[in-house]
Amino acid sequence: MPAIELTIAERKAHRADAHHLAPVVMIGNDGLTPAVQKETDAALSAHGLIKIRVLGDDRTQREAIYQQLADELGAAPIQHIGKLLVLWRPKAEKEKTVDEDRKPGPRDVKVLKYSKRGGQRPEVKTLRVLGNQRLTRGGQVKRAKPKQKSVKKGRLD
Repeated sequence: MPAIELTIAERKAHRADAHHLAPVVMIGNDGLTPAVQKETDAALSAHGLIKIRVLGDDRTQREAIYQQLADELGAAPIQHIGKLLVLWRPKAEKEKTVDEDRKPGPRDVKVLKYSKRGGQRPEVKTLRVLGNQRLTRGGQVKRAKPKQKSVKKGRLD
């Protein structure tokens, strides 16, 4: 799988995003082993943008590792500074499973409370309303009343 080609602006943006990242993969003196490749592939799938630290002192070997990882994993080479390599690969979109039996979850509602004095800004409050609750006109949260049990069915027990 060939490496992804990026424009200069895209590469620059990814370099800026990678600045604060810590290395997630370390390549030791054994070089690029299948285990290291597998771990790098897993890190790219999970994060998309990763830093790799190479512990060897040979610059040509580091450059070869950099190009080999980019080519074999289908990633874009972003940056190679000293012993740090930065690779990027777009993350795969996860499919959301739709469950018809699922009930709606909590929702956040903004409530405006106007001041009695004119000319002041209204106070904005965010309230979380659960499935069994409702919001009154005054901005109060009320719970649903429990379902009443039948008096006749209670006598049969």
